[in-house]
Amino acid sequence: MWFKQLFKTVNQIIVQAVISFCFLGTAAALALDGNDVLRQVDKNMQPRSYEMYRKLINIEPDGSKKEFVLYTVKKGQDKMVALFLSPASEKGRSTLRLGDNMWLYIPNVGRPLRITSLQSVVGGIFNNSDILRLDYSVEYNAKQITDQGDTYLLELKAKSPSVAYNNLKMKVDKKTFLPTTIECYAVSGMLIKTLHYTKIKDFGQGLIRPSMLETDSPLHKGYRSVMLFAEVKKKELPDEVFTLNYLSKVDELR
Repeated sequence: MWFKQLFKTVNQIIVQAVISFCFLGTAAALALDGNDVLRQVDKNMQPRSYEMYRKLINIEPDGSKKEFVLYTVKKGQDKMVALFLSPASEKGRSTLRLGDNMWLYIPNVGRPLRITSLQSVVGGIFNNSDILRLDYSVEYNAKQITDQGDTYLLELKAKSPSVAYNNLKMKVDKKTFLPTTIECYAVSGMLIKTLHYTKIKDFGQGLIRPSMLETDSPLHKGYRSVMLFAEVKKKELPDEVFTLNYLSKVDELR
């Protein structure tokens, strides 16, 4: 008799423990803040101040390709410069982004030209906003977070109308807090493009992140653009680097 009573008591304790665990897990999920997740994504994707080498490849439906190699530096959340190293026809050109403002410098042309986020200095599906990307948390607020098993789905809303995409749907890996796919939408709700982050790589200095970004678009069927990250490392940079006057001297940083 006493054995049955003990068995019953143990079962009750186990059931209560399971219920408590499930309740705490649910409460933790409900308490999770999408903007905190987004800031962690930014932190995991790049150092606060860094230099980077990358290749951009535009692929046409017939398989033909055009490639660009860029040297890029970034400081803080909203300052970025990219220098074209190749092809020869683009070498020496550089772009500057300060918040929502962007410029293109072309050697021997004169003053830098104003450009917009939706234009593209390389053609293809990547626009200037993709190439000179700020931290996601600078441009977007997380309106909703959904637990999807191995991933979180963040539904992001642009903070201002000047941002290239009005809404993003970002899938974030739960273990790494790195983005896997991002769907980019216009104000109308139309899907503009989808970004796919793949090939996780250890870049050193504690930075482990995707080394490949691919994009496709229902507006450009058959076309693809790929961004390959070869090197990303921390680098302290003076503020003068991120000025119009410095665009002709970016190569000196290498």
